[in-house]
Amino acid sequence: MKQNSPELRTSLRNFSLQLSATSRGARLARLLSTEQLRSWGLPLDPARQVIAELSNNAATHGRTPGRDFRLLLYAVTDTLRIEVTDTRADRLPTAGPGLGLLLVDALADRWGVTRGLPPRKTVWADLDLAPEPESSCSGGTDALLQGPQG
Repeated sequence: MKQNSPELRTSLRNFSLQLSATSRGARLARLLSTEQLRSWGLPLDPARQVIAELSNNAATHGRTPGRDFRLLLYAVTDTLRIEVTDTRADRLPTAGPGLGLLLVDALADRWGVTRGLPPRKTVWADLDLAPEPESSCSGGTDALLQGPQG
């Protein structure tokens, strides 16, 4: 007998890229992940700004010559997690004087850093995905455009 389990109905989508730790790699991370988000039907903003900032940081501050960075996106039910892993665990980011992480701090619902196996670290950000608003207004915008009746 087949039973429907709520755990099995949870939607899990993931996307992973390994890119060169260069400005070109950071740009590709933003462009390719934008297309992936679009194919999943998820909102592009603010996700693409967060991806751009974290990827740029990995290519700029997390760069070790000859080593790549990894971008991982996964969406579970109502959260999009963005993870960027680089090979500079000795350089932990802070939302300090640079504009990039201040933007991530402002746009993401949560973010942080996880140390991995040396020499790796992962900077992650969570974006809560709001459910689509239901248009249950009677009259809608037509009533507003027509003005008062009298």
